[in-house]
Amino acid sequence: MIKRMKLKAHGKINLGLDVLRRREDGYHEVKMIMQTVGLYDSIDLKLLDQPGIRVETNLCYLPNNENNLVWKAAELLMREFSLPGGISIRLKKMIPVAAGMAGGSSDAAAVLFGVNRMFGLGLSMEELKKRGVTIGADVPYCLMRGTALSEGIGEILTPLPPAPQCAVLLAKPRVSVSTKWVYTNLNANGLRPEDHPDIDGIAEAIRRGDLREMAGRMGNVLELVTEKRYPVIGDIKAVMKKYGALNAMMSGSGPTVFGLFESEKAAKKAYWALRNGRLSSQVRQLYVTDFFNNREVSNGL
Repeated sequence: MIKRMKLKAHGKINLGLDVLRRREDGYHEVKMIMQTVGLYDSIDLKLLDQPGIRVETNLCYLPNNENNLVWKAAELLMREFSLPGGISIRLKKMIPVAAGMAGGSSDAAAVLFGVNRMFGLGLSMEELKKRGVTIGADVPYCLMRGTALSEGIGEILTPLPPAPQCAVLLAKPRVSVSTKWVYTNLNANGLRPEDHPDIDGIAEAIRRGDLREMAGRMGNVLELVTEKRYPVIGDIKAVMKKYGALNAMMSGSGPTVFGLFESEKAAKKAYWALRNGRLSSQVRQLYVTDFFNNREVSNGL
Protein backbone atom coordinates (compact mmCIF):
# COMPACT_ATOMS: atom_id res chain seq x y z
CA MET A 1 0.00 0.00 0.00
CA ILE A 2 1.33 3.45 -0.96
CA LYS A 3 0.98 5.93 1.90
CA ARG A 4 1.40 9.16 -0.06
CA MET A 5 1.27 10.27 -3.69
CA LYS A 6 1.69 13.57 -5.52
CA LEU A 7 -0.13 14.08 -8.81
CA LYS A 8 -0.48 16.63 -11.60
CA ALA A 9 -3.97 17.30 -12.93
CA HIS A 10 -3.60 19.01 -16.32
CA GLY A 11 -6.16 21.34 -17.85
CA LYS A 12 -7.55 21.03 -21.38
CA ILE A 13 -8.67 23.22 -24.23
CA ASN A 14 -10.99 22.43 -27.13
CA LEU A 15 -9.38 22.83 -30.55
CA GLY A 16 -12.85 22.31 -31.95
CA LEU A 17 -16.27 22.03 -30.31
CA ASP A 18 -19.49 21.23 -32.12
CA VAL A 19 -22.94 20.45 -30.73
CA LEU A 20 -24.83 18.11 -33.03
CA ARG A 21 -28.22 17.98 -31.34
CA ARG A 22 -30.13 18.03 -28.08
CA ARG A 23 -31.11 14.53 -27.08
CA GLU A 24 -34.47 13.50 -25.67
CA ASP A 25 -32.87 12.88 -22.26
CA GLY A 26 -31.81 16.55 -22.11
CA TYR A 27 -28.11 15.94 -22.78
CA HIS A 28 -26.39 17.40 -25.84
CA GLU A 29 -24.53 15.25 -28.34
CA VAL A 30 -21.15 16.80 -29.06
CA LYS A 31 -18.16 16.32 -31.33
CA MET A 32 -14.93 17.86 -30.05
CA ILE A 33 -11.17 17.83 -30.40
CA MET A 34 -9.70 17.82 -26.90
CA GLN A 35 -6.13 18.85 -26.10
CA THR A 36 -4.28 18.73 -22.79
CA VAL A 37 -2.14 21.77 -21.91
CA GLY A 38 0.88 22.14 -19.66
CA LEU A 39 -0.97 24.12 -16.98
CA TYR A 40 -1.88 21.86 -14.07
CA ASP A 41 -3.25 21.64 -10.53
CA SER A 42 -1.15 19.88 -7.87
CA ILE A 43 -2.74 17.17 -5.72
CA ASP A 44 -1.17 15.61 -2.63
CA LEU A 45 -2.86 12.41 -1.42
CA LYS A 46 -2.11 10.92 2.01
CA LEU A 47 -3.63 7.87 3.67
CA LEU A 48 -5.08 8.37 7.15
CA ASP A 49 -5.63 5.87 9.96
CA GLN A 50 -8.97 7.39 10.87
CA PRO A 51 -11.92 7.07 8.44
CA GLY A 52 -13.17 9.97 6.34
CA ILE A 53 -12.16 12.24 3.47
CA ARG A 54 -10.41 15.52 4.21
CA VAL A 55 -10.06 18.13 1.48
CA GLU A 56 -7.87 21.24 1.71
CA THR A 57 -7.46 23.80 -1.08
CA ASN A 58 -5.53 27.01 -1.63
CA LEU A 59 -8.72 28.86 -2.61
CA CYS A 60 -11.06 29.80 0.22
CA TYR A 61 -14.18 29.75 -1.96
CA LEU A 62 -13.80 26.13 -3.11
CA PRO A 63 -15.86 23.53 -1.20
CA ASN A 64 -14.02 21.02 0.98
CA ASN A 65 -16.89 18.53 1.17
CA GLU A 66 -19.00 16.34 -1.11
CA ASN A 67 -19.55 19.33 -3.42
CA ASN A 68 -15.93 19.09 -4.59
CA LEU A 69 -15.25 16.59 -7.38
CA VAL A 70 -12.07 15.35 -5.69
CA TRP A 71 -14.17 14.33 -2.68
CA LYS A 72 -16.67 12.58 -4.96
CA ALA A 73 -13.87 10.69 -6.73
CA ALA A 74 -12.31 9.46 -3.49
CA GLU A 75 -15.68 8.55 -1.98
CA LEU A 76 -16.71 6.59 -5.08
CA LEU A 77 -13.81 4.12 -4.81
CA MET A 78 -13.63 4.02 -1.03
CA ARG A 79 -17.32 3.14 -0.76
CA GLU A 80 -17.30 0.61 -3.62
CA PHE A 81 -14.30 -1.29 -2.24
CA SER A 82 -14.97 -0.67 1.49
CA LEU A 83 -11.46 0.74 1.85
CA PRO A 84 -10.05 1.04 5.39
CA GLY A 85 -9.05 4.29 7.03
CA GLY A 86 -9.37 7.62 5.29
CA ILE A 87 -7.60 9.93 2.90
CA SER A 88 -6.35 13.52 2.92
CA ILE A 89 -6.50 15.49 -0.34
CA ARG A 90 -4.53 18.72 -0.59
CA LEU A 91 -5.40 20.55 -3.79
CA LYS A 92 -3.43 23.50 -5.15
CA LYS A 93 -5.42 25.13 -7.95
CA MET A 94 -3.63 26.78 -10.86
CA ILE A 95 -6.14 26.00 -13.61
CA PRO A 96 -8.76 28.79 -13.65
CA VAL A 97 -11.98 27.78 -11.91
CA ALA A 98 -15.24 27.54 -13.91
CA ALA A 99 -13.30 28.46 -17.03
CA GLY A 100 -14.03 25.81 -19.67
CA MET A 101 -10.74 23.98 -19.01
CA ALA A 102 -12.06 20.92 -17.12
CA GLY A 103 -10.01 21.71 -14.02
CA GLY A 104 -12.46 20.02 -11.66
CA SER A 105 -12.78 16.97 -13.89
CA SER A 106 -9.00 16.68 -14.17
CA ASP A 107 -8.65 16.87 -10.39
CA ALA A 108 -11.23 14.09 -10.01
CA ALA A 109 -9.44 11.97 -12.62
CA ALA A 110 -6.15 12.32 -10.77
CA VAL A 111 -7.76 11.26 -7.47
CA LEU A 112 -9.35 8.20 -9.10
CA PHE A 113 -5.97 7.22 -10.47
CA GLY A 114 -4.24 7.91 -7.15
CA VAL A 115 -6.67 5.99 -4.94
CA ASN A 116 -6.53 3.04 -7.36
CA ARG A 117 -2.74 2.95 -7.11
CA MET A 118 -2.43 3.67 -3.39
CA PHE A 119 -4.80 0.88 -2.35
CA GLY A 120 -3.68 -1.53 -5.08
CA LEU A 121 -7.20 -1.93 -6.46
CA GLY A 122 -5.93 -3.10 -9.85
CA LEU A 123 -8.52 -1.22 -11.91
CA SER A 124 -7.59 -0.76 -15.57
CA MET A 125 -7.74 2.64 -17.24
CA GLU A 126 -10.96 1.61 -18.98
CA GLU A 127 -12.48 0.58 -15.65
CA LEU A 128 -11.51 3.93 -14.16
CA LYS A 129 -13.07 5.74 -17.13
CA LYS A 130 -16.38 3.89 -16.63
CA ARG A 131 -16.47 5.06 -13.04
CA GLY A 132 -15.24 8.54 -13.91
CA VAL A 133 -18.10 9.31 -16.30
CA THR A 134 -20.52 9.00 -13.36
CA ILE A 135 -18.74 12.03 -11.85
CA GLY A 136 -18.54 14.11 -15.03
CA ALA A 137 -18.49 13.67 -18.81
CA ASP A 138 -14.94 15.11 -19.09
CA VAL A 139 -13.40 12.80 -16.45
CA PRO A 140 -12.71 9.88 -18.86
CA TYR A 141 -10.81 12.23 -21.19
CA CYS A 142 -8.89 13.72 -18.25
CA LEU A 143 -7.75 10.19 -17.36
CA MET A 144 -6.66 9.59 -20.95
CA ARG A 145 -5.22 13.05 -21.75
CA GLY A 146 -3.31 14.06 -24.87
CA THR A 147 -5.08 14.78 -28.18
CA ALA A 148 -8.42 13.08 -28.79
CA LEU A 149 -11.70 13.14 -30.66
CA SER A 150 -14.56 13.24 -28.13
CA GLU A 151 -18.12 12.26 -29.05
CA GLY A 152 -21.43 11.29 -27.45
CA ILE A 153 -21.81 13.49 -24.37
CA GLY A 154 -18.01 13.60 -24.26
CA GLU A 155 -17.33 10.07 -23.06
CA ILE A 156 -16.66 8.36 -26.43
CA LEU A 157 -12.95 8.94 -27.01
CA THR A 158 -10.73 8.24 -30.02
CA PRO A 159 -7.00 8.98 -29.59
CA LEU A 160 -5.39 11.20 -32.21
CA PRO A 161 -1.69 11.72 -32.97
CA PRO A 162 -0.09 14.49 -30.87
CA ALA A 163 -1.10 17.92 -32.13
CA PRO A 164 1.68 20.05 -33.66
CA GLN A 165 3.56 21.66 -30.78
CA CYS A 166 3.11 25.39 -30.29
CA ALA A 167 2.91 28.07 -27.60
CA VAL A 168 -0.50 28.58 -26.00
CA LEU A 169 -1.64 31.80 -24.36
CA LEU A 170 -4.56 31.42 -21.93
CA ALA A 171 -6.62 34.39 -20.76
CA LYS A 172 -9.46 34.10 -18.23
CA PRO A 173 -11.78 37.16 -18.22
CA ARG A 174 -13.28 38.47 -14.98
CA VAL A 175 -16.64 36.80 -15.63
CA SER A 176 -18.13 33.50 -14.54
CA VAL A 177 -20.03 31.27 -16.92
CA SER A 178 -22.41 28.43 -16.10
CA THR A 179 -22.05 25.51 -18.51
CA LYS A 180 -25.69 24.64 -17.92
CA TRP A 181 -26.72 28.19 -18.82
CA VAL A 182 -24.70 28.09 -22.06
CA TYR A 183 -26.23 24.82 -23.25
CA THR A 184 -29.71 25.89 -22.18
CA ASN A 185 -29.41 29.02 -24.30
CA LEU A 186 -27.98 27.23 -27.34
CA ASN A 187 -30.64 26.32 -29.89
CA ALA A 188 -28.78 23.15 -30.86
CA ASN A 189 -31.44 21.94 -33.26
CA GLY A 190 -31.70 25.32 -34.98
CA LEU A 191 -28.05 25.86 -35.87
CA ARG A 192 -27.20 26.76 -39.46
CA PRO A 193 -24.76 24.56 -41.41
CA GLU A 194 -22.15 27.35 -41.32
CA ASP A 195 -22.36 27.47 -37.52
CA HIS A 196 -20.78 24.01 -37.22
CA PRO A 197 -16.97 23.87 -37.12
CA ASP A 198 -15.12 21.38 -39.30
CA ILE A 199 -14.11 18.87 -36.63
CA ASP A 200 -13.05 16.23 -39.17
CA GLY A 201 -10.88 18.82 -40.93
CA ILE A 202 -9.15 19.73 -37.65
CA ALA A 203 -8.47 16.05 -36.96
CA GLU A 204 -7.03 15.55 -40.45
CA ALA A 205 -4.74 18.59 -40.05
CA ILE A 206 -3.49 17.11 -36.77
CA ARG A 207 -2.78 13.78 -38.48
CA ARG A 208 -0.72 15.66 -41.09
CA GLY A 209 1.08 17.71 -38.45
CA ASP A 210 -0.06 20.97 -40.08
CA LEU A 211 -0.25 23.58 -37.32
CA ARG A 212 -1.46 26.43 -39.52
CA GLU A 213 -4.28 24.44 -41.06
CA MET A 214 -5.29 23.05 -37.67
CA ALA A 215 -5.45 26.55 -36.22
CA GLY A 216 -7.26 27.93 -39.25
CA ARG A 217 -10.04 25.36 -38.96
CA MET A 218 -10.65 25.82 -35.23
CA GLY A 219 -14.19 26.67 -34.15
CA ASN A 220 -16.45 26.54 -31.10
CA VAL A 221 -20.21 26.65 -31.59
CA LEU A 222 -20.74 27.68 -27.95
CA GLU A 223 -19.21 31.07 -28.71
CA LEU A 224 -22.59 31.92 -30.27
CA VAL A 225 -23.97 32.05 -26.73
CA THR A 226 -21.10 32.98 -24.43
CA GLU A 227 -19.36 35.60 -26.57
CA LYS A 228 -22.66 37.30 -27.33
CA ARG A 229 -23.29 37.65 -23.59
CA TYR A 230 -19.67 38.59 -22.77
CA PRO A 231 -18.13 40.65 -25.61
CA VAL A 232 -14.80 40.78 -23.73
CA ILE A 233 -14.19 37.27 -25.11
CA GLY A 234 -14.14 38.66 -28.65
CA ASP A 235 -11.96 41.58 -27.53
CA ILE A 236 -9.35 39.19 -26.08
CA LYS A 237 -9.38 37.08 -29.23
CA ALA A 238 -8.77 40.20 -31.33
CA VAL A 239 -5.72 41.23 -29.25
CA MET A 240 -4.21 37.75 -29.49
CA LYS A 241 -4.62 37.74 -33.28
CA LYS A 242 -3.22 41.26 -33.57
CA TYR A 243 -0.05 40.13 -31.80
CA GLY A 244 0.51 37.04 -33.90
CA ALA A 245 -1.84 34.26 -32.88
CA LEU A 246 -2.51 31.85 -35.72
CA ASN A 247 -6.02 31.73 -34.27
CA ALA A 248 -7.76 32.43 -30.97
CA MET A 249 -10.89 30.82 -29.58
CA MET A 250 -12.93 30.21 -26.46
CA SER A 251 -12.38 26.89 -24.68
CA GLY A 252 -15.39 24.79 -23.75
CA SER A 253 -18.35 26.85 -22.58
CA GLY A 254 -15.92 29.61 -21.61
CA PRO A 255 -14.98 32.13 -20.65
CA THR A 256 -11.27 31.24 -21.03
CA VAL A 257 -9.80 32.29 -24.38
CA PHE A 258 -6.69 30.66 -25.85
CA GLY A 259 -4.44 31.67 -28.70
CA LEU A 260 -2.02 29.45 -30.60
CA PHE A 261 1.37 30.90 -31.53
CA GLU A 262 4.26 29.52 -33.55
CA SER A 263 6.74 30.77 -30.94
CA GLU A 264 6.80 31.48 -27.22
CA LYS A 265 8.25 34.93 -28.01
CA ALA A 266 5.12 35.87 -29.97
CA ALA A 267 2.87 34.49 -27.22
CA LYS A 268 4.67 36.62 -24.63
CA LYS A 269 4.16 39.76 -26.73
CA ALA A 270 0.42 39.08 -26.70
CA TYR A 271 0.63 38.31 -22.97
CA TRP A 272 2.08 41.75 -22.22
CA ALA A 273 -0.34 43.44 -24.59
CA LEU A 274 -3.24 41.98 -22.61
CA ARG A 275 -1.63 42.63 -19.24
CA ASN A 276 -0.75 46.24 -19.92
CA GLY A 277 -3.45 47.25 -22.43
CA ARG A 278 -6.98 48.53 -22.05
CA LEU A 279 -8.29 45.02 -21.33
CA SER A 280 -6.02 44.52 -18.31
CA SER A 281 -8.80 45.28 -15.81
CA GLN A 282 -11.06 42.71 -17.51
CA VAL A 283 -8.58 39.82 -17.56
CA ARG A 284 -8.20 37.89 -14.31
CA GLN A 285 -5.57 35.27 -15.19
CA LEU A 286 -2.96 34.95 -17.93
CA TYR A 287 -0.68 31.99 -18.68
CA VAL A 288 1.75 31.02 -21.43
CA THR A 289 2.00 27.25 -21.70
CA ASP A 290 2.15 24.50 -24.33
CA PHE A 291 0.49 21.23 -25.34
CA PHE A 292 0.89 18.22 -23.08
CA ASN A 293 0.56 14.95 -24.95
CA ASN A 294 1.04 12.13 -22.45
CA ARG A 295 -1.65 9.56 -23.12
CA GLU A 296 -2.63 8.65 -19.57
CA VAL A 297 -2.26 10.04 -16.07
CA SER A 298 0.24 7.34 -15.22
CA ASN A 299 2.66 8.64 -17.86
CA GLY A 300 2.76 12.17 -16.46
CA LEU A 301 3.58 11.74 -12.77
